[in-house]
Formats: sequence, C-alpha cells, structure tokens
Amino acid sequence: MKCILTILVTLFFFINCSKAQDDKAKLSATSLFNNTDTTTKKKSVNTTVKKDSSTTPIVIKKYHDPHKATMRSLILPGLGQAYNREYWKIPIIYGALSIPIITFIFNNNEFKKINFAYNALYQAKYGVNGNGNPPPTAADSAGLQNIDPEIRPGILQGRIDLAALQNARTAYRQNRDYSVFWFLIAWGLNVADATVFAHLRNFNVSPDLSMKIKPTFDPITKTGGIGLVINFRNNTKKINEIAR
Repeated sequence: MKCILTILVTLFFFINCSKAQDDKAKLSATSLFNNTDTTTKKKSVNTTVKKDSSTTPIVIKKYHDPHKATMRSLILPGLGQAYNREYWKIPIIYGALSIPIITFIFNNNEFKKINFAYNALYQAKYGVNGNGNPPPTAADSAGLQNIDPEIRPGILQGRIDLAALQNARTAYRQNRDYSVFWFLIAWGLNVADATVFAHLRNFNVSPDLSMKIKPTFDPITKTGGIGLVINFRNNTKKINEIAR
C-alpha cells in the first residue's frame, strides 16, 4: 500500500513539473514587449488624424522694410529696386539718369569753348584789362588763334561778335544748370519709386482683389458715365480644401 502511494505521489509531481515547464515555454515565446509593440503598431497604423475644415492655415509673410529701400536708393540708384526685386527697372533708371549726364557734359564743353572765344575776342578788342589797348591786329592775338576751329573763322571774319558769343554762352550755361536739376529730379524719382513699391509689397495685392472701370447709364437723367467696381472675393473655401 505504501509503495502504491509513493508511486502516485511521484507521478503527480512529475506531471506538475512538466506542466509548469510547458507554461514557461509559452510565456517566453510570447514576450510582453512584443505584444506591446504589436498593439502600438496596429494602433498607429489604424489611427487617422482628422483636420478641422473650419480652420485656415496661417501664412507668415516676411516684412518688407521700406526704409531699407529708401536708404539704398539714396546711396546708389537702382539698389532700392533690387531690394524690391524689381530688377527690370534698373536699366530704365540708369537710362533716365544718363540723359542729364550727357547733356551736362555737352553743354559744359560748349560753354567752355564759347567762354574762351568771348574772352579772347574781348581782349583782342579792348585789351587784357579792358584798358582799350588791343594788339596791333586781331590775327596776331594768341587767344584768337586758340579759339575752337568751328567758330574761329566766323569771329575772324566779323560775322560773330561779342553779343552773339555772350548770348550763346548764357544759353549753354543755363542748359548745363538745367541738366544738374533734371539729374536730381531723376534721382529723386528713383528714391520715390523704391519707397512706394516697398510699401506696396506689404499690402495684399492677390488676385482676390479686383477693380473694374465700366461705362454706366442713368435711365432717369438719360446720361452716361463711368463706374468704378471693386470686388473682394473670399477664397476661404478654396483654402480649406487645400488644407485638407
């Protein structure tokens, strides 16, 4: 009897040990970390993010400083337009500035020629100090021989006198001064253009804003006129569709 009981206890012990080993093997095959990763991955795959259609994306636009455009145009013409990224205006600006520069050079050279001829003829007639002691002959005066060849024959032949030279000298001097004036005006317009368009770059100039000028007719007064129509289009729906 004792032998049978001992055999049964031994068998029960071995059965429990084998069952415990099987449970341990199953537990090691399915790790807790693997299960956590799997569920996490499934959740991350199946999760969808819904965007609220009522919100519109905010676009942050960089501020364009008009003061920088003004100062750069004052320092060098066209530099403010380059800051505004309006490079096509630079040749126009330098073309406008070159016109008064060319006219200044031309009128200044002509003024010097006429002024020299006037002084040489005056000295030939009235002396160096205007004391009324001219040289023996006009042709012997060194000043007359150095006059520009284009006007020297007319002076020697008497067709060009002091009054004509004085009028021509005054006209060339005025044109020279006007050239400086127009050069400053062109430079100022260059600065004004850079400043104004730098301010406009901070405004909304999108296609959503439109302005039309169309003819109108008043049936009461039976008179025609011109009407100005300004439209503001709201593209919120379109922006929302893009945001989706």
